[in-house]
Amino acid sequence: MNIDRYNYIVVEGPIGVGKTTLARKLAESLHAQTLLELPQENPFLEKFYRDAARYALPTQMFFLFQRMNQLRDLAQTDLFSTRTVSDFLLDKDPLFARLTLGDDELNLYQQLYEHLRPQAPVPDLVIYLQAQPETLIDRVKKRGVQMEAGLSEIYLYRLCESYSRFFYHYDAAPLLIVNTEHLNPIDRDGDFELLLKRIATMRGKREFFNIGE
Repeated sequence: MNIDRYNYIVVEGPIGVGKTTLARKLAESLHAQTLLELPQENPFLEKFYRDAARYALPTQMFFLFQRMNQLRDLAQTDLFSTRTVSDFLLDKDPLFARLTLGDDELNLYQQLYEHLRPQAPVPDLVIYLQAQPETLIDRVKKRGVQMEAGLSEIYLYRLCESYSRFFYHYDAAPLLIVNTEHLNPIDRDGDFELLLKRIATMRGKREFFNIGE
């Protein structure tokens, strides 16, 4: 398989779509290191799920600095000799900010983001996992993470719409859009092998991977 050309792969998608689990599985298969979000280290996140208006700004700022610090460390490594699979893309960070921050807060956030963004390395490949909001709601409920119990269905619907708009315009790196409604590369080894083959045979800058029932 011609996957060796991808040294820095990012798996992205909304809450509940399985990006972290897939990133770990890809890293294991490709003998790569992982670079993962650390939501459990954000002291504001659980408070945000309970009271978004009050805690949106500190939650967002903590994530921005946390992710940037991780990416700085990555940029200092030799990306040509160390393959990395990550479960977050810094470019999508403003997506959450626009959903949760007021105008003045968003302006402050945007200034900091624009200052930090050029320091982040650009992925060789981004894999965007899609699923319908109803599917994500069901998955979030099933996994039963306590802090996510406060997530509203309206928020998840808006989040899915925002991800769709963001990746519709995204062109900073090669993009593989994967519909996970009927494809389960996390739990089904056959589907995972199909995904690996699809990655290996990518030719264009933007491609879609979708299978029927």
